[in-house]
Amino acid sequence: MVLEGKGFFTWKIPACEGGDISAIVTVALAARLTHVLIKIADGTVVYNIDESTGVDYANRLAKALKSNGIKAWGWHYVYGYNPLGEANIAIQRVRQLDLDGYVIDAEDQYQEPGKKEAANKFMNQLRMALPELPVALSTFRYPSYHQSFPWKEFLEKCDLVMPQVYWMQAHNAGEQLSQSVRQLRAMTPYRPIIPTGPAFREHGWQPTINEVIDFLQTAKQLNLSAANFWEWSDARSGRLPGVWETISQFSWSGADEPQDVCEKIIQALNAHDTNQLVDLYTPSAVHITSARTVQGSEAIRNWYNMLLNQILPGASFTLTSFTGSGSNRFYTWTATSAHGSVQNGNDVLGLADNKIAYHYSFFTTTP
Repeated sequence: MVLEGKGFFTWKIPACEGGDISAIVTVALAARLTHVLIKIADGTVVYNIDESTGVDYANRLAKALKSNGIKAWGWHYVYGYNPLGEANIAIQRVRQLDLDGYVIDAEDQYQEPGKKEAANKFMNQLRMALPELPVALSTFRYPSYHQSFPWKEFLEKCDLVMPQVYWMQAHNAGEQLSQSVRQLRAMTPYRPIIPTGPAFREHGWQPTINEVIDFLQTAKQLNLSAANFWEWSDARSGRLPGVWETISQFSWSGADEPQDVCEKIIQALNAHDTNQLVDLYTPSAVHITSARTVQGSEAIRNWYNMLLNQILPGASFTLTSFTGSGSNRFYTWTATSAHGSVQNGNDVLGLADNKIAYHYSFFTTTP
């Protein structure tokens, strides 16, 4: 499942709207948030449970959000000193709260020596218990600055990456987000990107309204499916004038925007309509896979007939991300069918006059 729209991280629930769960949901609905990320654990310790009363604020908030159509994801700061213990507390909390997804917040501690092994242990334990759960990695914005971090070990078993694009002591929000996306797109394995922007104050710095707009507009221009902000209580404190209101009023839906060609492909695949698919291409378009290259409308039609009737008969396709503009597109996708599934669809398009002139496809099917 890929998140879509605007989301907010919460830290200490009692500090959000005075701990009033109904008020949190009301504010989230008014801001048109599609998801809220709740801290559920810190290391091997559960979080957002009142020690004196036993009240589980995270559980109450997750239930209230879900009953109002807002996705409830849990997030968990991990250190890597006891990876199996951290994985077990994550599994426990995800099941207790019936969460829609889970975010691993791994930062400085995972740059220490030996943490590749810790990341592998953590992810293997987590995925053994929760193989279908959508999982995201929240961490540094620029992989090039943090090469000792175990990117591969985490991302191989994650579905999304959530870079913390905090332009602290600077004012170039869009530029920093674009650089983060470029670096993450170049990584192997590639994962759809949902950035987190700053809605907090630190060391005398805070984001401006124009910077927040730049961040959100850039995320949309990059065709990212969603964007998050950190952190609810600071953003709602009144000490960042206009920031919450700007995020709240920003329209993500884009209902009046024309459908992108990547979206049209997935829509036509789900309709199992080869005529609709061929209409997206120029008459002399080229389609390339690792096995062969074909050219022309009939050859492309034959390819789609084989895909829809033999390779993945009756399949349901999901567009997990797309980026690019002008004559270039890059998109990722998944598919499920009775004969197998695809989890790593990875395609490149070249356009001419808004039609596909070049299409490279890569994917593998698993039983």
